Amino acid sequence: MTKKQKKMLIRIITAAALLVIVMLAGKFITGPVIMLLLYLVPYAVIGYDILIAAGKGIKNRQPFDEYFLMAVATVGAFAIGFIDNGDYAEAVAVMLFYQIGELFQSYAVGKSRKNISELMDIRPDYANIEEDGCVKRVDPYDVAVGDIIIVNPGEKIPIDGVIEDGKSSLDTGALTGESLPRDVKYGDEVLSGCINLSGVLRVRTTREFGEDTASKILEMVENASSLKSRSEKFISKFARIYTPIVCVCALVLAILPPLIRLAAGFSPDWTDWIYRALTFLVISCPCALVISIPLSFFAGLGGASKGGVLIKGSNYLEALSKTGTVVFDKTGTLTKGTFEVTTVHSECPEKYSEADIIKYAALSETASSHPIAQSIKRYYAQSGGSEDRDAVSEITEHAGMGITAKIEGKSTAVGNRRLMNELGIEPGNCEEVGTVIHVAIDGGYAGYIHISDVLKPTSRQAFEQLKAAGVKRNIILTGDSAAAAAAVCAQLPADEVFSNLLPADKVAKVEELLAGKAPGETLVFVGDGINDAPVISRADIGIAMGAAGSDAAIEAADVVLMDDDPLKAAKAIRISKKCMRIVYENIIFSLSVKGICLVLGALGIATMGLAIFADVGVMIIAVLNAIRALFVNKV
Repeated sequence: MTKKQKKMLIRIITAAALLVIVMLAGKFITGPVIMLLLYLVPYAVIGYDILIAAGKGIKNRQPFDEYFLMAVATVGAFAIGFIDNGDYAEAVAVMLFYQIGELFQSYAVGKSRKNISELMDIRPDYANIEEDGCVKRVDPYDVAVGDIIIVNPGEKIPIDGVIEDGKSSLDTGALTGESLPRDVKYGDEVLSGCINLSGVLRVRTTREFGEDTASKILEMVENASSLKSRSEKFISKFARIYTPIVCVCALVLAILPPLIRLAAGFSPDWTDWIYRALTFLVISCPCALVISIPLSFFAGLGGASKGGVLIKGSNYLEALSKTGTVVFDKTGTLTKGTFEVTTVHSECPEKYSEADIIKYAALSETASSHPIAQSIKRYYAQSGGSEDRDAVSEITEHAGMGITAKIEGKSTAVGNRRLMNELGIEPGNCEEVGTVIHVAIDGGYAGYIHISDVLKPTSRQAFEQLKAAGVKRNIILTGDSAAAAAAVCAQLPADEVFSNLLPADKVAKVEELLAGKAPGETLVFVGDGINDAPVISRADIGIAMGAAGSDAAIEAADVVLMDDDPLKAAKAIRISKKCMRIVYENIIFSLSVKGICLVLGALGIATMGLAIFADVGVMIIAVLNAIRALFVNKV
């Protein structure tokens, strides 16, 4: 509890105690004036700030808010009490319960902010810097790019960098929302906000503090609340229009019926109709809507952050809930974006086995750093092979074609069909779609290795979950050939696939899809955040995949997923739908209860007790419901 909340609690307890004392004293004291003065004491204790706020609103020519409504209702109740034999308890009780509701709301909002603050507390207050062989603790702002920092087990990495020495496991949950630790070693990039779980790490910083990943994430989450959704804007406009309307209605209710009764020859019953009007005012306070709707979005944004889904504003959160079409980039988004050996084929197994094919190819590529060569060497190592550089000689690179070498006295040629043709070797027939590396040994064709970009393990599940979340169309865009795209996408339940697309073609295709979408629906593009920045910017909602540490992704996208799991795209949409469901629940519940109670108040059926429930009670229920949005990451 904050100091302000503690002070309010003391005021509430004091006012309640004084109210009880005055009510007991009323049995022995007579006279409406004396009782009025006595009841004004607890009323002033509990309601002075409301009266001051109402006065400031009137002074600034913006009187129509909940403070004005409460001030008019309670002052009016005192006036009725003075006429009605000095019964002022109801006037004090209305203000007392209103302040109890305000305290509860303040505590709930503070609690949600604290939860989000703790959730995003990913920046440490210090860094261990290494200087002249000694380690000292300094402010992270004093660490320059290129400095060596020491991260001990249990500490958070303060600044992005590259591991110079050591190996460990990192808890990346604060960034990605994932519970499984990530193993890191020499040469790996590490991001600020991750927790070092085991070994000591020496990290060379690559960014300044404040420009690191954790800082950018915090800045984005903090700024998210400034981008209002249509629902929030509607509620604000609604409250500005609604409040003066109900004030006029209350005035009409207090004056018109008595005048009609008077004209008809009946007693006007001014006290009864003014009481109804004041009850009407208390019921009409729009606190539940004005407080709970922004709180729902604020909590939803924080809850999504906990799951590694960073949404830049509640306007994007609302738009995501209306997603009808999701467009995916293929490479790096649905696939791993790295080459892997998928097939090894021997043309003559009796002479050269598949193990021989991969061995000669891997040893021939010993000195190459090309991604295809790396994938062959990686596959060879995973198969139990060792890289014996002494067995390789006379390595010659043929630009754009491949490599020739001598291995254990045998001449080898590893490359594409052009290399085989250059050497006068007839390559075998290969119907594999993707990159094919042919292998020749001693002038004869030995076989081939098929290399391709493989799907991420969760890509298919992501498409299925998107359909389950209500997405009508899942579309894939790729720059690959039609055959290569078809081979990968045959494994996915995509509705449409478009291939052979340059970056400009992808933008044009998204433009075409935007023109053909249903009114009110949102088109979402999911890409790697760097290569697809133009398309991400053009879509209704741009989602960057695997964007941890990428400035381009954080800048271009409306939603940033802090790992490269396609499932997070489906999760982002489910989160938005749950958050919006909570928002609509609060709107429908608040308006329904208030509508019914307003009618009952106008008919004279509702008392001030029911009015307090319609105001304070509905607000408390709506706030409790809004806090559920903090846990949307569990959908």
